Amino acid sequence: MSSEENFKGLGLSEGILKTLQKQGFEKPTPIQEKVIPLILQSSKDLVAEAPTGTGKTLAFGLPLIDLLKEKTGYVQAVILAPTRELAIQVCDEINAFKGKKRLKAFPIYGGQSIELQKRRLKEGVDIVVGTAGRIIDHINRKTLNLSKIDYFILDEADEMLNMGFIDDIKEILTHTNPTKNMFMFSATMPEEIKRLAKQYMKKPEFVRIEKSKMLTSQIYFEVKEQDKFEALCRIRDAVEDFYGLIFCKTKVDAQNVANKLIDRGYYADAIHGDLSQDKRERILKRFRDKKINMLVATDVAARGIDIDGLTHVINYSMPQDAESYIHRIGRTGRAQKKGIAITFVSPSEYRKLRLIQKLAKAEIKKEKLPSIQQAIEYKKLSVKKAIEDVELNKNDGDYLTMAEELLGQNDAELIIAKLLKLKFSSQLSKNNYKEIEEPKLNRNSMVKLFVALGSQNGYTAKKLADFISKKVEIESNTIRDIRIFDRFSFLSVPAEEAEEILYAFKSQKRGFRPIVSKAKPRTISN
Repeated sequence: MSSEENFKGLGLSEGILKTLQKQGFEKPTPIQEKVIPLILQSSKDLVAEAPTGTGKTLAFGLPLIDLLKEKTGYVQAVILAPTRELAIQVCDEINAFKGKKRLKAFPIYGGQSIELQKRRLKEGVDIVVGTAGRIIDHINRKTLNLSKIDYFILDEADEMLNMGFIDDIKEILTHTNPTKNMFMFSATMPEEIKRLAKQYMKKPEFVRIEKSKMLTSQIYFEVKEQDKFEALCRIRDAVEDFYGLIFCKTKVDAQNVANKLIDRGYYADAIHGDLSQDKRERILKRFRDKKINMLVATDVAARGIDIDGLTHVINYSMPQDAESYIHRIGRTGRAQKKGIAITFVSPSEYRKLRLIQKLAKAEIKKEKLPSIQQAIEYKKLSVKKAIEDVELNKNDGDYLTMAEELLGQNDAELIIAKLLKLKFSSQLSKNNYKEIEEPKLNRNSMVKLFVALGSQNGYTAKKLADFISKKVEIESNTIRDIRIFDRFSFLSVPAEEAEEILYAFKSQKRGFRPIVSKAKPRTISN
């Protein structure tokens, strides 16, 4: 069934349907199935609760593209996101799916040139996707007018509340058109979001998508960047009925990995943005028909692919963020069948893994790679099974005749051994594998942080430790060497906690500086 047939019943335009088909989307996710018709066919406000990684962006983005008018000369929609990364991602998605419709979507966030943003807003923008602080800045500068907007969307509303943006949201809402539609999307539904909906929304529809039971085992292997391909081959050889997706960061990486797999004798191919639509569809058909059982892909090329029965998803390259991780691994462990999600972690990526693990609320266990001998033993079992599965019929008399001739002149075991060596010597040889040395990851190194809060803000060492530990949900005793000054402070934390703290505070600033940042060497010298 094509994407048009799957999405057509939701009421989307022909232009959107064609773009979905071109992008490889085959069927809507549950949140898209419920939300898209509601937004298109109803004038009601909407509150949608769905887990991270379920396709919420397209759930509001696709109908929004259809509903907005071309060349109005004013901002028609505002999408509020908790971080600049998400704002950019949402904006990119909308621009990718608008097709030939003449709509301008533009991201607005701190850290980007405000003069550039002012110019773009003056030229005319239909959809503003931004973070709260920078949107308020433009409202105050009179460079952004929200008085005519038709749609106001809060994406990742619970995350915005967790980051302390509730007052900013309320401030922005006071500048918007009172007759607008408001849509709120959230992974959880705390009481504060319900109060926000009651205060600012008009009899909203509530949609809730239950989190499906995860049947996917999640593991990671510590491996140096240069050893990832060898690790991939060992994992493949250790699995009898492997049928999986391998994710790479770039299309060049995806094609290179696929080429190397093919050279090693594996049934593999790659999909990425450089392929024509016809070639992409041919490769996907071969994968569905299991003519190949290893498909290497980029995140963009794999969007919308829906293939049942995958045994493995392998993150050859680390996912960009928690949502990308959930999108990737959600392709296995379906229809009550178990799956395995594997992530390769190089020394420089360990902190990122910890952050993804926390944000995705995932239990990702460390395991050891199969040894060379284990890989060979598993491969021997595969060879035995392949031989046993070969069926002979009445047209195979010549093979039986040759077998009789060989057995008449030699010992049976010797003949079989020679045949195995002839056919499988390269696959069953230790020389076919390279040694992999497990990298040493420094998990205990300490990182100095600068905090733009001090005694003048009422902070003592204990109060500052409590403030940070509650915000990031880490133990306060991991925060050490706290030094409080009048207007700022310094502290030290383990490297992996430092990444979590910086992520949690990255959108909160005092003036133009983040509340928490890495301390500069010159500021911590004695």
